[in-house]
Amino acid sequence: MSRIVQVYYGSGKGKTSAAVGQCIRAASSGQSVIIIQFLKGKDAEEFSFLSRLEPDIKLFRFEREDESYDDLLESQKKEERQNILNGFNFAKKVIDTGECDVLVLDEILGLIDLEIISIEDVIHLIQLRDDYSKLVLTGRSLPAELEPYMDIVSKIDLEKDTTI
Repeated sequence: MSRIVQVYYGSGKGKTSAAVGQCIRAASSGQSVIIIQFLKGKDAEEFSFLSRLEPDIKLFRFEREDESYDDLLESQKKEERQNILNGFNFAKKVIDTGECDVLVLDEILGLIDLEIISIEDVIHLIQLRDDYSKLVLTGRSLPAELEPYMDIVSKIDLEKDTTI
């Protein structure tokens, strides 16, 4: 089985929704799916309905705070950083053990922006194993160093938002 690495990035809304769409498509064809969300805070509640799709789609969050990482006090960030790294290590384990067919790492690119993980960490994660069918990454920015490792790149930009 060949591996596909896909990324949704950009300033626009809908990156997570697009990734979830991939998950629903995969699950409906009998594939096992795991989603690991990072940096969502209370925003993650909009996807809590996914828990109803278990065991076909499993959703994991390792962060404990309700607020977004950026809004935390330094003392809270230190603890939350460890929770985030636990989530990243779980992602490595999922890939290494071949635990699912499709793995979504929602907002993992934001962890690079915050210097919680490095570009090399993500490259290592991508290279861990090559017999899963799909790895989907999301975030606001895509470092140029990662592009050679991507098979499908979708940029989602905001052109207009009258709700601000």
